[in-house]
Amino acid sequence: MRIVVIGAGKLGYSVAQLLAQEQYDVVVVEQDEARRQVVKDNLDVLTIGANGASPLTMMEPFVRDADVVLATTDNDEVNMVACMLAKKNGIKHTIARIRNTDYTQKANDFLRAGMGIDLIINPEQLTAIEINRIIMTPSALDVEDFVEGKVRMFETKLTIDSPFVGKTLSEIELPKQILAAMIFRNHQMIIPHGEDIFQANDNIYFVGRKDIISEFEKRFSNTLTKIARVFIIGAGRTGRFLAPLLEKQGLFVKVIDKNRDRCQMVAQKLEHGIALCGDGTDIDLLTEEGIAEADMVICITEDDKLNLMLALLAKHLGAAKTIVRVARTEYVSLMEKVGVDIVLSSRFLSAGEILRFVRKGGVVSVSLLEGAKAEAMEIIITEDCSIVGKPLMQAKLPRECLVCAIVHEDEVFVPSGTSIIYPNDRIVVFVQAEAVKRIMPIFEGRGNL
Repeated sequence: MRIVVIGAGKLGYSVAQLLAQEQYDVVVVEQDEARRQVVKDNLDVLTIGANGASPLTMMEPFVRDADVVLATTDNDEVNMVACMLAKKNGIKHTIARIRNTDYTQKANDFLRAGMGIDLIINPEQLTAIEINRIIMTPSALDVEDFVEGKVRMFETKLTIDSPFVGKTLSEIELPKQILAAMIFRNHQMIIPHGEDIFQANDNIYFVGRKDIISEFEKRFSNTLTKIARVFIIGAGRTGRFLAPLLEKQGLFVKVIDKNRDRCQMVAQKLEHGIALCGDGTDIDLLTEEGIAEADMVICITEDDKLNLMLALLAKHLGAAKTIVRVARTEYVSLMEKVGVDIVLSSRFLSAGEILRFVRKGGVVSVSLLEGAKAEAMEIIITEDCSIVGKPLMQAKLPRECLVCAIVHEDEVFVPSGTSIIYPNDRIVVFVQAEAVKRIMPIFEGRGNL
């Protein structure tokens, strides 16, 4: 399958890298020679120096034969035109990054039907939704729902006083319908087996029936801090999406930004919250506004380094927990090391949506975990899947893959070796990133777009 990525900015580069790793035939179109050279030097993809929104570019042999065109430039209008031209030239599927909510909220049907855009990606909106979901699960570092909310993945960090620490998986009595699916330790993913020992500071991913997971979350000590007061530093697109979402959840929200126009825009969306025009690094301002009483401080300015400094400053002044949004994915592990509680990458959230679409077939959703070192996927099993009708112990799945949950006729099961998968079952699978390209053909065929 050939995928053309138009625009080699941060999102375009990340998606091209992930797709190339899975051995898709990737072509990157970038007009800026410096950006194109970075892609050429670092990724195993073909690069073309051209205007992605030009009809002449769409007639290039390596572009016109594509299965998917993905437009990720910084300009919404360029992305829309590129997708429209791609459809006019016979390319079957198009994806566009569109950040302007006037387009997506008021002209969504026209973008899809009139311009032929199959999937619209708004990284800021995806980030706001993810932050909202995490805040509403206070003990979680990450939380994802699968199978229309029937199955939940819950990530937490084990503290040194956790009753799990020092015990093997076989020694821990987990509730029925819950599985310890993955341990992330020292930047390595471990699919746990009976003799694996849990250690302090391990990130553990639990998967199971949503209602049982919701009860299970209460075992972790940091759920004692109920989230009620939230500070948001940064009133950009993400902040303007997020603030009203949190207010609807019953939280009291304060937003701080230097830009008066941005503050006015977010203030118009709040009924009870406050938008303050000021410097988020001003210690006196933060102290006067009660940051020490904040249950959560969310740093979502457009500057990664500033977000880190703001989070550390908030912690120093007494804030309970911090969330930081980053653009540069290499900063994720660094920020976690120095004390930021939760670090989110807009690029990874967007890339997960794109990967789901590109893989198509039975893939319903893709979540990139721990800096894209692992993936959690929801897959609908088709009749011609090679593992249908076999016990999992006979499916010959690689060790880097774990089936965490099976939903059969609306019932959720945590599988064992004797569990059998049937057509139309939905499964949740954890896979190490480097094994995805070997494992995907087992569950669904490539080239189904």
